[in-house]
Amino acid sequence: MTAQKAASAPEPTGRRAWVKKTPVEVVLEQIGKQESKVAEMREALAHEERELAKLTQARKVLEAQ
Repeated sequence: MTAQKAASAPEPTGRRAWVKKTPVEVVLEQIGKQESKVAEMREALAHEERELAKLTQARKVLEAQ
């Protein structure tokens, strides 16, 4: 009997109520997530390309000697 009362009574945990999303909202959210993921990957790629350029310059210096 106690378990039923505890399960049926909503406890305030500070969580928001679940709001059902439309399929359009779901797809738009996925697009936004993918765009941010691609932006992060582009930043990482730019960093790696700079590192490669530095190492290439170092190789040229070493090969010249």
